[in-house]
Amino acid sequence: MSRRYFATLSTLSACVLGGATIAAQPPRISNGEVAARSVSSGLSQTFKSIVSAQADVAWIGYAVPVRDRDKTMCCWSNANGTTFVSGSMSVSDAACCGSCRIEPASDVATAQRLASQSPPAAPAAQGPIKLEGAERMVVLFRIVDRQVERVRSFSEDCALDAGGRQLHWLNDVRPAESIALLESLIGAEPDRKNRVTNSALQAISMHAEPTASATIERLARSHTAAPVRGEALFWLAQMAGEKVSGAITAAIENDPDTEVKRRAVFALSQLPKSEGVPLLINVARKNTNPAVRKQAIFWLGQSRDPRAIEFFAEILK
Repeated sequence: MSRRYFATLSTLSACVLGGATIAAQPPRISNGEVAARSVSSGLSQTFKSIVSAQADVAWIGYAVPVRDRDKTMCCWSNANGTTFVSGSMSVSDAACCGSCRIEPASDVATAQRLASQSPPAAPAAQGPIKLEGAERMVVLFRIVDRQVERVRSFSEDCALDAGGRQLHWLNDVRPAESIALLESLIGAEPDRKNRVTNSALQAISMHAEPTASATIERLARSHTAAPVRGEALFWLAQMAGEKVSGAITAAIENDPDTEVKRRAVFALSQLPKSEGVPLLINVARKNTNPAVRKQAIFWLGQSRDPRAIEFFAEILK
C-alpha cells in the first residue's frame, strides 16, 4: 500500500482570550491533514460530536493563552539526531528546537514510517527571533476507538509532525471551556500513572485563566481519588506565583491518605526555596505522621539550603 503524506497548514482566523477575539498564528503542522472549524456553538458539544463520529485514529487540537511565557514546551534533538520531548524549558535555553512527532512511537503505522524514511520537515519559523515564549499553547487530544486516549501540550510556535493523521483544529476556544473539558477527562478512580488524567492536570495548570488555579486547588482538596489529589498538588506547586502554599499545607494536615500527604510534602519542595524550605522545616518539626516527617527531612536534605543545614544541626544535638 502506498503511503500518502500531507504537508498542509491550517488556516486559522482567530482565538478567544476571555471575551475578546484576537488574531492567531496558525500552528506549524506538517505531515497531516488539517480540518479547521469553529466552536461557536460551544467546545464541549463540538468536541463530543467529532469524537463520536471519528472512525479512525485522529487528533483534535486548539490553542489557548499560556500562563508561563518564560517556558517553552517543545522537542529537542541531540548531536546524534535523537529526539526528546520535554515538558518545559526556559526560553533562553531552547535554541535547538526540532519538530515534535505527536504520534506515539509505539503506534504501528508510525513505527513503520519512521523506520522507512525521515519525517518531512516542518515549515520554517518566520519573523524575528522571540525573546520570550509563545503567548499560547496548543492542546492536543488523540482519539482512538471514539474516546480520548492521550492528551499532549506544546508551545504554539513548536513545529509539529502529525504522523500522517488527521487533525481537527478548533477555532474560537474559550480558556474556561478548555479547562472544563480537560477536567471532564479526569476519571473518578484512575491509578497514579493514568496518562490522560496526569496530562489533563498539567494542561489545566498551564492555562492563563483565573479559574485554572482554583480548579487545580479544588481537585487537590476534594477529588475522590487519592492519586488525583496527589498529582493535583504537584501541579499546584508549579503555579507557585498563585500563592498556593496554603492548599498544599492543608493537604498535609487534613488529607486522610498518607501517600497524598507525602506528595504534598514533595509539592512543598517544588516551591521557591524562600517559601518552601520554612514550610518543610515546620512539617519536619511538628507533623505527627512519621512517614510525612521523614519525607520532609529528605527534601530538606535535597534543598542544600542553609536553613535546612541549621535545622539538621539542631536536631542532631
